[in-house]
Amino acid sequence: MKELVQVIASALVDHPEEVVVTETETDKAVVVELRVAPDDMGKVIGKQGRIAKSIRTLVKAAATKDDKKVVVEILQ
Repeated sequence: MKELVQVIASALVDHPEEVVVTETETDKAVVVELRVAPDDMGKVIGKQGRIAKSIRTLVKAAATKDDKKVVVEILQ
């Protein structure tokens, strides 16, 4: 999941070198944290959160085969 979020976020932002994705796995869930440059926050979130919602939907769809719950957090 980490690689998927990394590829999507890097394609969206102006500063792909500042994209940092960390993945923490627990018993039932995987938490993926996405950090981007402050200037790129709007590009990752999108109008009314549409891009952020789309990223979460894609990651959840990719995680269904692993039978894990995935949470994508976008942090500053």
